[in-house]
Amino acid sequence: MIMKKILSISLFSILAITLSAQETYENANLVGDDLNGTARYVGMGGAMDALGADISTIGTNPAGIGLFRHSTANVSFGFVSQQGTESYASGDKTNMSFDQVGFVYSHKSGSNSFVNFAFNYHKSKNFDFILSAADALNGASQNKLSYMKGKEGVFDLYNQGGTYVSSNNTFNQVDYLYYNMLLADDNENYSCFDANSYMFNRENAGYIGEYDFNISGNVNDRFYWGVTFGISDVHYKGYGEYIENLVDANNSSIGSVLLSDERRITGTGFNIKAGIIVRPIESSPFRIGLSVSTPTWYDLTTTNYTTLQLSNDFNANYGRYDSGSNAEAYDFSLFTPWKFGVSVGTTFGKYLAVGAVYEYDDYAKLNSRINDGYSYDWYYDAYYTNTSSDRQMNRHTRNTLKGVSTLKLGLELKPVENLSVRVGYNYVSPKYDKNGYKDGTINSPGSYYASQTDYTNWGATDRFTAGVGYNFSSFSVDLAYQFTKQQGDFYPFTSYYGSTSEDNNICSAVQVNNKRHQLLLTLGYHF
Repeated sequence: MIMKKILSISLFSILAITLSAQETYENANLVGDDLNGTARYVGMGGAMDALGADISTIGTNPAGIGLFRHSTANVSFGFVSQQGTESYASGDKTNMSFDQVGFVYSHKSGSNSFVNFAFNYHKSKNFDFILSAADALNGASQNKLSYMKGKEGVFDLYNQGGTYVSSNNTFNQVDYLYYNMLLADDNENYSCFDANSYMFNRENAGYIGEYDFNISGNVNDRFYWGVTFGISDVHYKGYGEYIENLVDANNSSIGSVLLSDERRITGTGFNIKAGIIVRPIESSPFRIGLSVSTPTWYDLTTTNYTTLQLSNDFNANYGRYDSGSNAEAYDFSLFTPWKFGVSVGTTFGKYLAVGAVYEYDDYAKLNSRINDGYSYDWYYDAYYTNTSSDRQMNRHTRNTLKGVSTLKLGLELKPVENLSVRVGYNYVSPKYDKNGYKDGTINSPGSYYASQTDYTNWGATDRFTAGVGYNFSSFSVDLAYQFTKQQGDFYPFTSYYGSTSEDNNICSAVQVNNKRHQLLLTLGYHF
């Protein structure tokens, strides 16, 4: 093969666009919580918002901390393992996880009243996940998607100093690499290539850590209240490789192309949570809880390093370069939706507790924000970020994501005084519309900075939990097991319907699974 030059020019340094936001599917990865916390909380399926007296309720119904009558401290850790996959790149299917640490200080303020203070850290989202998919392609390809966007005027294209660029937001990093490496020649002739198959692998790693500070109270053992101030810490890393096996007009192989993409997202956010628990009948332990959480207001930074590589056997008559790369970094803001919860719980003597929780988040209202720049506050001698709603991308979000209902059920049985046995179940309705798709034609910075074309419309989530606990003196040991399963439809790129049937670029969905096992241990001390 005749070696061609290596493309290593930043599209976005050429165009010098300062506005930034992020695409719907990338944003959706950052919202929604795992079921995680203490082993007691997980073992009961998290159905403790009305029962309270567990430190993990600090982030769901803060009034649950008001039921503590003694100070306590907990630490939780364990293992998470993905079923039905193999380790890939730096991602292992089994990982150790540090999940929770916190304490409650309980202060008696009256004969039957308390004021409590608490702090808790827990891993609200674990990104460790490996995704693999492969399928045939008939008259379609990722590079043809980029080609059709240019052919049908989705973006304008022009030659700037020997590099093909566009001033449109719809011209993303994948389009840039394809047009400058494969689709255009030095005479500004354009052509695309069909593929007969593809293979895709990605490993995600990282977490969102939640740091919660709580003040709560108990009034005459009938009314409980609580407020929690939360800080979220985002650490996300994803690496993926997409390979197309390309063919000529006679359906003969002409080599393959590899798109690899590494993306990191870091940053912080904050939110406020509040809740109440009421015991309406003095003679009954039955309790009703209500909770609300503000949006989490995130300020985030994302970086990516994306490469396109032609195989060694690729025909030298095609394309301008053997390989190309692009690296970018930008800041953006993201506001999650409000969350509302209602719960009930009761106990039967000292041997049985049951609880149920219903939560609702409207992810269609996920608010992607454009960072417009910085302003200086002379009074406080500080700079602050100006943001505005990304209306085009948020319109797409409303059509792609939807409201999510979460039902949590749990039971704890004490067959003997110091031993507890727990079971729980969760159902989480789908976050994605089954007809949703990643739209690369949106006039948004979120489209412009996109460096991958794949997306998955995940379905409902089922969680099954069980656990045991034992108390001795001032110490407690709790163990929980959780099995989570979810199915989704994976697409390597969005199907494109052109003005003629020959211009269509259609791919089918591949069903993928996310089955996860978690083993969690909590050590506690009461004082």
